[in-house]
Amino acid sequence: MRNIVSFVAGIIFSIGLTISGMVNPFKVKGFLDILGNWDYSLAFVMGGAVIFNLVAFNIVLNKKPLLSESYFLPKKFKADRNLILGAFLFGVGWGLVGVCPGPALVNAVTLNGDVFIFIFSMIIGMILFNIFVKRPSPSKR
Repeated sequence: MRNIVSFVAGIIFSIGLTISGMVNPFKVKGFLDILGNWDYSLAFVMGGAVIFNLVAFNIVLNKKPLLSESYFLPKKFKADRNLILGAFLFGVGWGLVGVCPGPALVNAVTLNGDVFIFIFSMIIGMILFNIFVKRPSPSKR
């Protein structure tokens, strides 16, 4: 049942990314170009997402999850070197290419070679992260 719910949530997320324009690299680059011909429309998308999540988290976190024993939320609230470096790399990649992982996977249906280069690079980055950064196993978190 969890896999079905996850799949449906992914479909809804991909539809939202498509409707909002976040799968269009040119729109994203236009949003990031604040000193040029700035396209501020994605600020409304992001602002709406933040407001929705502020409300939803306050409602949902006060109840037990339907398909799990507990919520899996970060226990660490301090920004460390890995978080800052990861955020920096994510931002640079997003700015250079105009997509982040979610929209890249949605764009895979276009069969555009550039998207597959991005996805391949993303997978290599995840593999390298798992090789070089030792993380505790999920049972020890």
